[in-house]
Amino acid sequence: MNSKDPLQDSTRRHFFSRCSMGLGSLALSSMLAQRAPAAPAANPKGVRNPLQPKPAHFPAKAKNVIYLFMAGGPSQLEMFENKPELTRLNGQPIPDSFVAGKRFAFMNSSHRSNLLASKRTFQKHGQAGTWVCDLLPWTASIVDELSIVTTCKTELFNHAPAKLFMNTGTGQFGRPSMGSWVTYGIGSECEDLPGFVVLQSGPRGPRGGAVLWGSGMLPSTYQGVPLRNQGDPILNLSTPKAVNSDQQRELVDALGELNLRRLVDTGDDEIATRINAYEMAYRMQTSAPELMDIRDESEDTLKLYGIKDVNEATYARNCLLARRLVERGVRFVQLYDTNWDHHGGPTETLEKHFPEKCKDIDQASAALVLDLKRRGLLDETIVVWGGEFGRTPMGEVREFTGRNHHIDAFTMWFAGGGFKPGQVFGKTDEFGFGAVENGVHVHDLHATMLHQLGLDHERLTYRYQGRDFRLTDVHGHVVRGLLA
Repeated sequence: MNSKDPLQDSTRRHFFSRCSMGLGSLALSSMLAQRAPAAPAANPKGVRNPLQPKPAHFPAKAKNVIYLFMAGGPSQLEMFENKPELTRLNGQPIPDSFVAGKRFAFMNSSHRSNLLASKRTFQKHGQAGTWVCDLLPWTASIVDELSIVTTCKTELFNHAPAKLFMNTGTGQFGRPSMGSWVTYGIGSECEDLPGFVVLQSGPRGPRGGAVLWGSGMLPSTYQGVPLRNQGDPILNLSTPKAVNSDQQRELVDALGELNLRRLVDTGDDEIATRINAYEMAYRMQTSAPELMDIRDESEDTLKLYGIKDVNEATYARNCLLARRLVERGVRFVQLYDTNWDHHGGPTETLEKHFPEKCKDIDQASAALVLDLKRRGLLDETIVVWGGEFGRTPMGEVREFTGRNHHIDAFTMWFAGGGFKPGQVFGKTDEFGFGAVENGVHVHDLHATMLHQLGLDHERLTYRYQGRDFRLTDVHGHVVRGLLA
């Protein structure tokens, strides 16, 4: 996107909108004449919906993304990394060569804990003999569908900045999230729901909040839209009882006409966003409640996800909603599940609270993959599972057993969307501290996911304040070994 000459742009706007016979006046008259006030339109006449599907850079392997974000940093050493040497040397100091020059969230060279073995039981599963712990029996049953990356690496070790880095490619505020970049790049195939939807489970929202799904300098139409699990899916979505459908349609039309006039006058993308937001909200009054009502799902499907109460706000229900969203053409769905921070405090124990979290997500995560596959949607949908970082091989000196934040090696998995199934990619050292083969940086993961969606991460840019920005900044490469 090229910057414009402000003087030339101002003159152009004046000519188009101020002159009585200007092209802007003619265009506006045509737009307003074509509108049908009594019936909702997919888009206001003459205004391009910025979320409509757009051509990709090259043929895509996938169409949609479902990102299962475990907020807090799940311990890979309790889930996927079986380390006999760590068990053998349990309680001994980690060699200085591993930690020299390293920084940790709550440790330093003068306060460094000893190695901590996992108390979980591991077994091999699937055709490739993939190690999975006893807490994840459902995940173990689908390992032949997964591409498990054990050597993920990030750069920031505190929660909010690390979540921001994982979602936007930087720890700085004001940058677009991955979902925003994707919908900016290729749009959405859904006309009555947002292109980028966020669902949340757990006792609170993720640290960092709305900036994790924000659009940054991109037009705000590309930001993620959180859907609530109870009441109206979006606040103030329902029509007031004193307003009937015709009155509401007239209001939306009147606002659309006023905004159209202002759009012609200024050429401001945010006004086009505002027009489409009103139209989208009007259509969502029907589409959103229908989406959230899962009573039409079969008993077999509800049982697969482990849903006992269709009205209960759970991670399992959100996984089912994610499938319903991609079925309806939503491009990017992100599920945040919180409370994965296990330092060893009273409510952060690896012995009690970590198993509870694994039980919360294991069946539903696997069910999502199985459900997508049986409906023919897995090949075109990238399913991603992981947190903002992992956990150290050393324990923390706290009231109970826990681990510190770790950025040098952690585990994520991918399914569908052209990712190679049934493999473990990368190898860590004997303690699981760092990669010894095929390290994969967050920028590499972003580049690879964009590639599967038909987007070249080096070409997906947006010019802002004289600079071209992109999700991967000046880094990243496509990890071919992850792809089928």
